[in-house]
Amino acid sequence: MSDLIHHEAPSPNWDERQLPVSMVVLHYTGMPDAAGALERMCDAAAKVSAHYMIDEDGTVTRMVLEGKRAWHAGRSYWRGTTDVNSASVGIELVNPGHEWGYRPFPEAQMESLIPLLAEIIKRHDIPRANIVGHSDVAPARKDDPGELFEWDLLARYRLALPRPELRIPSPYVNDSAFYLALERFGYDIADGLAAVRAFQRRWRPETIDGAIDGETSAILFALLLDRDHGKTR
Repeated sequence: MSDLIHHEAPSPNWDERQLPVSMVVLHYTGMPDAAGALERMCDAAAKVSAHYMIDEDGTVTRMVLEGKRAWHAGRSYWRGTTDVNSASVGIELVNPGHEWGYRPFPEAQMESLIPLLAEIIKRHDIPRANIVGHSDVAPARKDDPGELFEWDLLARYRLALPRPELRIPSPYVNDSAFYLALERFGYDIADGLAAVRAFQRRWRPETIDGAIDGETSAILFALLLDRDHGKTR
């Protein structure tokens, strides 16, 4: 067992990967407590799981080996990939979520996430642009890990993309142009309002209203500029 993993709780909910690992999907458990979340992810009848769960005290539990496909993302999409479970490592962060009393993620929890995530990224050579939240890959269904998650902290360790500096005003002349750009960046835009809200939740969490305003558009344009200049590794 790695020094980064404190417990093993093998889940029966896995199958074989069909794709190489190219992303990490971060979740919150969205249940009242860690015990209930772990029990559900190890229950064959529930048909859900993740590779790792990190409790609020920093305890890391492994449920599925990384070489196998855990069932954490459900119906999802990211940058052309529809079998996100096959292409990703799933990490569940214990947090009651929006339904049960959403709250900030404790320091101990983040301190365990950082080295675990760094090891996964190195092992699979995952670009920072593919460290995503569940809401990014399933915008019409999910809100996790939510607006309180510390993406900026991960970015400081080069484990996720930072919020870009706004250097140029948005060039998108209408909503259709924005949606095409949002799809180009990686989002499923089948539900446009949900996609915009998911984008804001990740990149401008202080205002999540689904409105395609100048700031939201400028952030997207800056992200695409950075990607085009190779700044997303």
